[in-house]
Amino acid sequence: MVNKVILVGNVGNLKDIRHTPGGVAVKNFSVATNESYKDKDGEKQQKTEWHNIVVFSKLAEVCEEYLTKGKKVYLEGKLQTRSWEDRDGNKRSSTEILASSVQFLGSRSLSDDRSEASAGPGASQSSGHGEDQGWDDSDVPF
Repeated sequence: MVNKVILVGNVGNLKDIRHTPGGVAVKNFSVATNESYKDKDGEKQQKTEWHNIVVFSKLAEVCEEYLTKGKKVYLEGKLQTRSWEDRDGNKRSSTEILASSVQFLGSRSLSDDRSEASAGPGASQSSGHGEDQGWDDSDVPF
């Protein structure tokens, strides 16, 4: 079985970085992708889809430092759905993309040059989370 997502889009909402009780950095942000198509009358239409992204560890820290709203990004990861009960006892769920790598795209500025140097080749970082990092989903405070 395969659970792999590849997106190229523009960064939307950025939330502040936070840390799990175990000290693992967590960053959430959204990415918009656009699809153009012609409707039944031949008119060009555009649809924007918003994706919720989650990154961990060093990748979360790099994204906290260098991501800005509107920045074009390429990311790879997997789909993850989580469920919980809200304060009123209603069952809720959310599907997110757990990104394992993020590359910053678009025109380069001085800050982009620094991000590439800090983040490594192609300004991509692997999340580095998993069993080898000593955390599991119960460490995530959401």
